[in-house]
Amino acid sequence: MPNLLVVEDDAAIGSVLESTLVLHGHQVSWTRDGRTALQAAESGDFDLVLLDLGLPDLDGVEVCRRLRAALPAAVLVILTARQEEMDVVVGLDAGADDYLTKPIRLGELLARVRAHLRRGAPAGARPPVTIGGLTVDIAGRRATLGGREVVLRAKEFDLLARLAEQPGVAVSRETLMSEVWDAHWYGSTKTLDVHIAAVRRKLSAAAGPGDDVPRIATLRGHGYRLEDPARTAAEG
Repeated sequence: MPNLLVVEDDAAIGSVLESTLVLHGHQVSWTRDGRTALQAAESGDFDLVLLDLGLPDLDGVEVCRRLRAALPAAVLVILTARQEEMDVVVGLDAGADDYLTKPIRLGELLARVRAHLRRGAPAGARPPVTIGGLTVDIAGRRATLGGREVVLRAKEFDLLARLAEQPGVAVSRETLMSEVWDAHWYGSTKTLDVHIAAVRRKLSAAAGPGDDVPRIATLRGHGYRLEDPARTAAEG
């Protein structure tokens, strides 16, 4: 049974979230402030966290960072009434995998939770894919660049793996959202852009002198493409 941590100070919202998630087969721990949430994270093993950013005692973004450090393998979804794009980006950059804006639609919430909890390595012993200096071991969920491991969060790896399956091929935003997140995705796809930006930063940070680093090209109005640096140089 999946173990979820709900961090929500509003009693009415927290109660509804807890009862709904329990009804759908999840084990739920509900805390109402940041300090209690961090204590729970230190003593518990959670698969997914729903974190309200508007907490009464601590800054929600700081709690997000600390929860990410305490629960590196958990999925972290922020709940926020702040709908400004920069607030969402800050939350995702602090370690969140996804976000939901309030008022929360329970159907959307359950769909997102199901999608995140379904994540995992594709079935079968698939051989690693090598593009330039990058090797993506899809079965082992490991990416290396010039022999050095690129440390990626779950969804970041899933995105890179999906693009690496078809190097040089344009993959639409709709396809990425459907295959990496959920076939019945609700709401904004801004989370895709933030995760792509994070993958780009981590590839760049892991690169050493002389490494052939694949480029993730943005195709305006369509999606993204992972480009083989050797092929790009030859065409240039």
